[in-house]
Amino acid sequence: MSDETWMQYALMLAKRAESLGEIPVGAVIINENNQIIGEGFNQSILKHNPTAHAEMIAIKQAGESLHNYRLVNTTLYVTLEPCVMCAGAIIHSRIKRVVYGASDYKTGAAGSFINILAYQGINHYAEVTRGILADECSVLLSDFFKKRRLEKKYASQTFCKDVSG
Repeated sequence: MSDETWMQYALMLAKRAESLGEIPVGAVIINENNQIIGEGFNQSILKHNPTAHAEMIAIKQAGESLHNYRLVNTTLYVTLEPCVMCAGAIIHSRIKRVVYGASDYKTGAAGSFINILAYQGINHYAEVTRGILADECSVLLSDFFKKRRLEKKYASQTFCKDVSG
């Protein structure tokens, strides 16, 4: 299957996160035989856990699937560029390749803000492919945050009316 096909799958997972009120990020890990060995979507709010990012959940599931913490010869597809925490987990798990959709210029750790995955001196480097279905991934995220800002604005206006009136 193609990078676009797997990114579509990750987008489906991201939409599941969004339906639960989470930031819409999805991730899927495949092995060298093109089989899913782990998947996840953001669940930090639901689980009250700042480490419950899509990538972290997928990595944990993949390790359990392989009965190994080393995920050699695997590819991680994720709708948003991994953060520093997730990049660290990618390095420690030895994921071979990372494919992401939307870049994150504020906290991205695969080249947009910082490049942990290719940092000189680290004992593992992941091959990175950027921008697969970037527009779809970016629109999903930006629409989510626009909606959230409108909800907060409406809630604050309602609160002000209730207090003043």
